[in-house]
Amino acid sequence: MNIEEFFQLSAGKWFSHRSSHHFACKQSEHGKSDIIIETLSTDHPEVVKLCQQYNIDPKGASCGAKVTWNGTMEWDKEKQTGSTVLVVVPDKDNPNEGELLREMGYAEKVPIAGHYKIDTDDILTLTTEYETMWSEERIWFASPNLRMRESVLKRFGGFSMASFISEIRMGGGQPTKKASEATNSASS
Repeated sequence: MNIEEFFQLSAGKWFSHRSSHHFACKQSEHGKSDIIIETLSTDHPEVVKLCQQYNIDPKGASCGAKVTWNGTMEWDKEKQTGSTVLVVVPDKDNPNEGELLREMGYAEKVPIAGHYKIDTDDILTLTTEYETMWSEERIWFASPNLRMRESVLKRFGGFSMASFISEIRMGGGQPTKKASEATNSASS
């Protein structure tokens, strides 16, 4: 599976359940959210704007997405809502890895560019280094309608949090035949 197929397969509405463990306070927490992932063409105004923000020619981008979420964590009854735009800029020599531009980061709510890589098992790994921490997130499909994620946030000086997330497709865009076939062959 290539990065474009991965994004196409991710499109739609997902129910997400997160279990996180905070190492510093030795506590676990759970959360749930609805996530909507929309694919964006490389000439979409939000994709072009994000590329320009990073001084990257939008013609070098291979795909983009807008991710919107609405959820809660058990320790914070306040709604966790927001959205971000993602743009993939593949390495010219190896399109299975490259830069992932984010309008808003996962660990810190600032624009950030990280690195992506899809391995031979069709697992997408996202690595991002912020000013005060580092994050790695691995995402894969157990089936076209079941997505799994695991993430580790590490503050400089030690681990701070590990999470496991399962996501079930609730509707929206169905995977293209090509993306669905790629996932089915990977899960076999």
